[in-house]
Amino acid sequence: MTTKPRLLLVEDTPSIMRLYHEVLKKLDIELLDATTGARADEILAETIPDVVLLDVELPDANGIDILRRIRARNLPCAVIVVTAHGSVKIAVEAMREGAYDFIIKPFPPDRLIVTVRNALERRQLQTLVKASEIAKEGKFHDLLGASLPMRAIYNVIENAASSRATVFITGESGTGKELCASAIHQLSPRRGGPFVAVNCGAIPRELMESEMFGHVKGAFTGAVASRDGAVSRAKGGTLFLDEICEMDLTLQVNLLRVIQSGEFQKVGGSDVEHADVRYVCATNRDPWAEVQTGRFREDLYYRLHVVPCAMPPLRERGDDVLLLARHFLALYAKEEGKDFADFDDGATRALLRYPWPGNIRELQNVLRNAVLFNQGRLITEAMLNRLDPNAAPRPTAAPAPIAALSASPRLGSGVVKPLWLVEKEAIEEAIALCNGNIPRAAALLEINPSTIYRRKTEWEKERLLSAG
Repeated sequence: MTTKPRLLLVEDTPSIMRLYHEVLKKLDIELLDATTGARADEILAETIPDVVLLDVELPDANGIDILRRIRARNLPCAVIVVTAHGSVKIAVEAMREGAYDFIIKPFPPDRLIVTVRNALERRQLQTLVKASEIAKEGKFHDLLGASLPMRAIYNVIENAASSRATVFITGESGTGKELCASAIHQLSPRRGGPFVAVNCGAIPRELMESEMFGHVKGAFTGAVASRDGAVSRAKGGTLFLDEICEMDLTLQVNLLRVIQSGEFQKVGGSDVEHADVRYVCATNRDPWAEVQTGRFREDLYYRLHVVPCAMPPLRERGDDVLLLARHFLALYAKEEGKDFADFDDGATRALLRYPWPGNIRELQNVLRNAVLFNQGRLITEAMLNRLDPNAAPRPTAAPAPIAALSASPRLGSGVVKPLWLVEKEAIEEAIALCNGNIPRAAALLEINPSTIYRRKTEWEKERLLSAG
């Protein structure tokens, strides 16, 4: 997901705020305005800007206190403090508190542009360094993997986490969808709040409404006491709705109402409560196919499917299999008091050859079994006796390079195609070359997977409209 850098302007003087907008429009950035300290705190609770231009003297707060709160929450913002002439001591204090730089009023426009641009470049450098560390160590919060598909996922997570937009995670069972949701929460401004997970497929239909919204005493048989639901427990944090496509259609209506209004009532209750949560959803089904078959509401789909995030299956993650296998081997060997330290060549080849239909969960199962029932320092192929020898091997052919994509305006033939058609053909051919793997196709096209999902949704809507 390619988004513009965000700059939060905290300034109570309208004329200066207008000046900021006039000067900074030369930079390709998104500007967020806060004229009070309270408003700045509200914005920082919902999004993480790349840079904060912070006036020290505000009508309801001290800018240094806001800076301290930013640093206390470990928000990765570069803070530029703005002080009046003669307030150098305050500027020095701000630098000690972790400010990136300071500007003393009055200042020339060029000084503002240079300072902001330097701050943005610093944030970009920090992001690149972090990406390099991930590629080297293969670890991103609780997610493991340095493959291209996983680095595309990390990019989606980092960009989506800083906003309140709903993330819709798709992927086969065992690909790590809940770990992805947890990483989004840990990187978000709501990281200090709770992370509440609800498996919509594991709770009986008649209890699901109570599990989501809570109930009051006596609401139904067995309700001997009032109980908070997941929406209440997740207040100030993130609500993760796993297997969302398993949710009953009636409850989907209630959930849509809560998302739209931000309010809900407990089962059997009359008090209206505020739903202060950020929603992250997941499913192992194709959500749009569920909409087309009538099992999932289209209006709820568009409310939830704001930022798509498709977790790749293990068979498409290359050497990540070995990275994960060594991690679990060390973990299980320690738990069981065994000496296993690595895999021999035969076991390594078997791990890479096997297609892992059960994904990471199957890998964990196989390795725990191997550690539990064997001894030694190296895991051999014979010890991996749960691998199906008849399973189809994982595809080894790499997808065609981007230069091989044939969609183009065909200028040499005298026929010029519309740009939207060129884009559509390029995306469809990339998906076909990658055997339907959208994250890999997006990487080849040097775009984000969310762009492909968005385009596919638009094309489908246009097809339905034309068919109607």
